[in-house]
Amino acid sequence: MPIPTTPLTGDPLVAGLLDMCRSKGVKLATAESCTGGMVGCWITEIPGSSDVFDRGFITYSNDAKQEMLGVQAKTLAAHGAVSEEVAAEMALGALAHSAADIAVSITGIAGPGGSDHKPEGRVCFGLAETTGGTTAVTTETVEFGARGRAQVRLAAARHALELIDTALSAR
Repeated sequence: MPIPTTPLTGDPLVAGLLDMCRSKGVKLATAESCTGGMVGCWITEIPGSSDVFDRGFITYSNDAKQEMLGVQAKTLAAHGAVSEEVAAEMALGALAHSAADIAVSITGIAGPGGSDHKPEGRVCFGLAETTGGTTAVTTETVEFGARGRAQVRLAAARHALELIDTALSAR
């Protein structure tokens, strides 16, 4: 499927996520950096999303990550904002500061720019979920490549929705 350039109103992935959340009694939260709230925007484009979408955190700065989500300064210093370690803390923080059962986090380098160590298009994701009183977090890094800021952000937002879809399908 081509990457959309507008919110996914009516997209089967988003509508399906909301239906699965409703049927499983799951609430969602997001913690977004490089996508700037796109995932939350796409979810809330669907009427009735308020019964499953609890809240979204847009934590573009390191200070915001620390203040709103509890990301530790030592994690940021050791690994940088674009890391699976920070993505994990962001997702866990979103879960802890919301009424959600599943929280997804996104932190990356949309571009332009980057470095040899952290190139443009690198995005780290975290997914934290609580099931039966147990909380678990998984992380991954995806290299979307230097395809331009808009396309990296769109691809990252869609990937985050796919991660939620996978987690819901496994419940």
